[in-house]
Amino acid sequence: MPYYSGERDPSEAQPIRRVLVVMAHPDDAEFTAAGTVARWAREGATCVYLICTDGDKGSADAAATPAQLAAIRRQEQRAALARLGGHEVWFLGFEDGVLAPTLALRRAIAEAICRFRPDVVVCQDPTAYWIGSEYINHPDHRAAGEATLAAIFPTARNRLIFPELFAHGLEPHAVPLVYLAASEQPDTWVDITSTIEQKLAALAEHRSQFSIEQVAPFVRRWAAECGRRLGVPYAEAFKVLRPR
Repeated sequence: MPYYSGERDPSEAQPIRRVLVVMAHPDDAEFTAAGTVARWAREGATCVYLICTDGDKGSADAAATPAQLAAIRRQEQRAALARLGGHEVWFLGFEDGVLAPTLALRRAIAEAICRFRPDVVVCQDPTAYWIGSEYINHPDHRAAGEATLAAIFPTARNRLIFPELFAHGLEPHAVPLVYLAASEQPDTWVDITSTIEQKLAALAEHRSQFSIEQVAPFVRRWAAECGRRLGVPYAEAFKVLRPR
């Protein structure tokens, strides 16, 4: 993949066969990483989403119930990932709106990592309290990112932290690459010019949250701003970690 950083894009240096995308809510991945996920899927990777909540508080409709909204948003997320060529969506079912980086959340994410054994984990940047001057980052996003990083290291790599995870044949797993999405300190830009339409089609599946006409101008503008770092029409930006 094209990149902009001081060294080679790490996804070019080794085969990417398994991608785990960990996000707080349905639609988070579509805004921040869907173009990159679509590229990895097109190149043969198995891409799985792990969603911490069902997004069941994400409505201003006074008549909506959490149970109804959860069912709708699960289906929307599955349809969105299908637009990207992804494989499967796993839902952890933690409560929307009050997500915290608890040991229970960290354990659940670590278990998914050890079962799926990804080459890359994409997650939210827990250090981003705001993005630009107009967006206060959702606390659920920060909680999901913090729990994911703690799950990657040390939890999924150390069989003694939650020994019950490894009592029935599961083995520890060291994640070699972590892509932090929507980071205020990006160092890697991925060309998504060939997948921007897939990204928008995936976003369009989240009809309970917005119309694609509402968000498409913003999404194109954000991707175009990132694209200027590469000299391409559209890109997505990440802070990349290489845990040792």
